[in-house]
Amino acid sequence: MDILSNAGHQWLEQQYLRWRDNPDSVSDDLRAFFTGFEIAEAATTGSGDLDLAQKHAGVELLIQRYRELGHLQACTDPLTPCPTGHPALALENFGLGPEDMEKTFHPRDFAPGGGTLRQIIEKLRATYCRTVGVEFMHIQDPEQRAWLRQRMEESGNSLPLGPEEKLAILNKLQEAALFEIFLHKKFLGQKRFSLEGGETMIPLLEELTRAGADQGVCDLVLGMAHRGRLNVLANIFGKPLANMFAEFTDNVELAFVGEGDVKYHKGFSCDRDFGNGKVVHMSIASNPSHLEAVDPVVIGKCRARHTNHGPGGRKKVLPILIHGDAAFAGQGMVAETLNLSQIDGYQVGGTIHVVLNNQIGFTTSPQHARSTPYATDVAKMLMVPIFHVHGEDPEAAAFVARLAIEYRQRFGRDVIIEIICYRRQGHNEGDDPSFTQPLMYEKIRQRPPVHEVYSERLAAEGIDPDVIRAQADAINARLEEALSGETRPVHVGYKGKWSNIQRHYEPVEITTGVPEPVLRKLAMRITSIPKSFNAHPKVARLLENRRKMVEQGTGLDWGAAEALAFATLLSEGTPVRLSGQDCRRGTFNHRHAVLIDNKTGQLFVPHGFISPTQAPIQVYNSMLSENAVLGFEYGYSLEMPEGLTIWEAQFGDFANGAQVIIDQFISSSGSKWDRTSGLVMFLPHGYEGQGAEHSSARVERYLQLCADHNLQVVYPSTPAQFFHLLRRQMKVPWRRPLIVFTPKSMLRHPDCRSSLEDLSKGRFREVIDDGGPERPVRTGLICSGKIYFELLARKREEERDDVAIIRIEQLYPLRRDLLRHALQRYSRVETWAWVQEEPANGGPWSYIRPQLADLLGGDPTYVGRPATAATAAGSHRQHVREQKKLISKAFSL
Repeated sequence: MDILSNAGHQWLEQQYLRWRDNPDSVSDDLRAFFTGFEIAEAATTGSGDLDLAQKHAGVELLIQRYRELGHLQACTDPLTPCPTGHPALALENFGLGPEDMEKTFHPRDFAPGGGTLRQIIEKLRATYCRTVGVEFMHIQDPEQRAWLRQRMEESGNSLPLGPEEKLAILNKLQEAALFEIFLHKKFLGQKRFSLEGGETMIPLLEELTRAGADQGVCDLVLGMAHRGRLNVLANIFGKPLANMFAEFTDNVELAFVGEGDVKYHKGFSCDRDFGNGKVVHMSIASNPSHLEAVDPVVIGKCRARHTNHGPGGRKKVLPILIHGDAAFAGQGMVAETLNLSQIDGYQVGGTIHVVLNNQIGFTTSPQHARSTPYATDVAKMLMVPIFHVHGEDPEAAAFVARLAIEYRQRFGRDVIIEIICYRRQGHNEGDDPSFTQPLMYEKIRQRPPVHEVYSERLAAEGIDPDVIRAQADAINARLEEALSGETRPVHVGYKGKWSNIQRHYEPVEITTGVPEPVLRKLAMRITSIPKSFNAHPKVARLLENRRKMVEQGTGLDWGAAEALAFATLLSEGTPVRLSGQDCRRGTFNHRHAVLIDNKTGQLFVPHGFISPTQAPIQVYNSMLSENAVLGFEYGYSLEMPEGLTIWEAQFGDFANGAQVIIDQFISSSGSKWDRTSGLVMFLPHGYEGQGAEHSSARVERYLQLCADHNLQVVYPSTPAQFFHLLRRQMKVPWRRPLIVFTPKSMLRHPDCRSSLEDLSKGRFREVIDDGGPERPVRTGLICSGKIYFELLARKREEERDDVAIIRIEQLYPLRRDLLRHALQRYSRVETWAWVQEEPANGGPWSYIRPQLADLLGGDPTYVGRPATAATAAGSHRQHVREQKKLISKAFSL
């Protein structure tokens, strides 16, 4: 046998002793061999039949090989003849031959028990080599492997179904197929991204929802791209057909809110009643054309729903993600989302991934789209089961769906289901796929539709063809009726928790101060460490200094203001969630929201011990990625409008790794899908000579995205401003994403401090004027953020009372009324200038210039770096020289 061909007797004996001591300490092959050998030895004691013992061991190894490699011999591709065998499964590899076929063997841990070799092989082929191929032996957890093995081998990976159940499966197939045919006839040439060829996905999804309901699921969130989306909306979610047809006729009044979106991007939700009190709230998340971008959004939504459900929430909320084969293998977002699945703070109790493998990506064939045998191979990183299902066997799909739900509910892990099918039309209905895949599409042209294949199968099993036809006639009648029927209003955005949230934006001046006695009490709570806790001396000193700041009422730094903002919100019942790379400590060592015991490694979260009635706080260091994590937090914020949800970039510039989430979701979801968010983004920003990647948070990019009050873009200059800003985010009656450019060096700048009184009184100020008595001012400097303190230092140094400095703290929506009032105080100004440390093609300049020109009656003078290709100089010396030059220019106008 292969396993023993190069093995010495001494080595083999050592492995055998190891196996006897701990079976899991040797490889799967050796474990199977030793198991079979001992069984045979026990059965033949005294006979001296070593050959029989070796054959028993060979049978054990053969079973092991089928479990590992049977999927390679499975019949799962409707466009390819079924495999007739695989050399790795040939009998001679296991010391067996045709003469052993009728011999009886008793393998251990084989669900059907003993039997002849022929019976054992027939059972193995029925289980692993029919229309379901399974990869599960890479799973390292013995309990999970054993559980799957038992379920599959006992059932033969098939489902005993009665005539009614089979007709129900056929009905979903017919709904899927006839829906596409109807759309093709009635709306010829319109894009719909047809499901034709992959209709088996509809009965699969139906079985997943029903099995989920049986297993305690009451909340389901689905994410998918455009392929088959309309079919899923109609036949799984029950979106009114009349409404869908109205979208095809471009009934704008019904279909769109704001700019709206194409019909195959829209979300929807419904409640489905499966009887016996089993009601599942189902929602399909809105998505852009960017394949897989919606994946982490769905996971974030589910995590928030877990929280809302309380204990046991993970088993009540089921995430399902539908992928294309090319996207699953090609998009990095897939690997990032998979990686979240077992990370504390992002777990959702397992996601069901359905890969609709139509064996083509637009016009690209699989051999040009991936380097792996299967489109699903990336998922092996999780050590979860992967099922490959023949796209024309809906009964196999139904079995796998039930098994997947049962596994997910038991082990809390992901499951991958790949439906291997084809795409009957082109990428869209206007494409001719025979240009690029002529051979493949000739095969497809010759294949009957899936529902007809299954109908013939049922008729051959004795089901009355008239019943089958009657089902189809009823479906066609419903479609025709809906075409001329009345539409029903469907509102996606402001329901449930959002029903009390104001849809439109308006500037609101809300007092966000907190009484000083309350602040002092909270400061004591969040700076206290249990006596038994061994905090790092420097961290203990930081907390002690923070407490002294509050006690003395002066010198509060950025970290103290943030900590107090969180504490006040928590004490008022507002949940707080913060995640990002290194955010527990803070990139710049200023936060320390989670403490670690120096001797035990135990964690302590001071904000978690404010009061027994406080809201929960979550602070999680994320994986080293921006894209999926920001998408997750955006999804979380959609389900938690009553909570403060924050994502922090390690450096502001790193957010460009999540540009798709920013562009396609955060900035535009309100306009496209009537779904806005209260997500907060902390983006460290400031020019301090650290080079291009650690200077600019790309202020200009966020301002370029601003329109219709879709975002709040803020560059606060003081700890008190930051305190009031965070509290304002939860006190206003509406929700909009809040982009905050946060400090780095200013975290410890002696001038960047606030008093306790600043926190206890007032509110966030969108525009801040120097104030003071009227004086003859000849030069007016307008700026935002960190540069203010450098201008202030020069003004003090030169005693320039003739210079006024106005800070624009909220760049968008710009409070033109407040800015106009500030400008009018200085009627004698000879020169107005906009000052920024960013280059001219970055920062707020391009955005603010026309605004100021309108208010001032002409362009202000620009003071800043010239336009550059890179955002900042790599040389610290050059940075200092440039910074001095622009400050000097501002004071020499």
